[in-house]
Amino acid sequence: MQDQTILARIAPSMPRRLFGTAVLLGLGALLLYLALATPVQGVILKLLLIALALGALWVAGRLYGATRHELQLTEAGLRDSTGVMIAPMALIERVDRGTFAFKPSNGFLLRLRPGAGGVLWRPGLYWRFSGRVGVGGVAKAAETKQMADIIAVKLADRAAES
Repeated sequence: MQDQTILARIAPSMPRRLFGTAVLLGLGALLLYLALATPVQGVILKLLLIALALGALWVAGRLYGATRHELQLTEAGLRDSTGVMIAPMALIERVDRGTFAFKPSNGFLLRLRPGAGGVLWRPGLYWRFSGRVGVGGVAKAAETKQMADIIAVKLADRAAES
């Protein structure tokens, strides 16, 4: 069994959680208002606005629930506080923090080797899809930078050993 010492953690702050949730709730309310209170040309457009409003409200609920958790980096890899392994250290190929990387706000992108698992999504915290993991959103930039730096050092050590 590998050491479970936490090397770094990302815990969203309450103001960021509340602001992100409020923005999505506001968007959902505005779309619902547009759909119900204004005369819209056509039923399809009205149904589309209602569907978008319900989607925004659903994502707001998911965001608030998902950001109760934190991300933890251990020697074994990146996991969330519920114990779900997001990116095992052995499968991480590189860290991408560039300006033009397709990454969440205040975050970074991990590129994984094939066989890294399925799709995971905790809005505002992380997503994993198609061999990539995006970390960030309502996370603090200093915490995500620190975690990305530690992962980069671990990858450099692994490359030097082989």
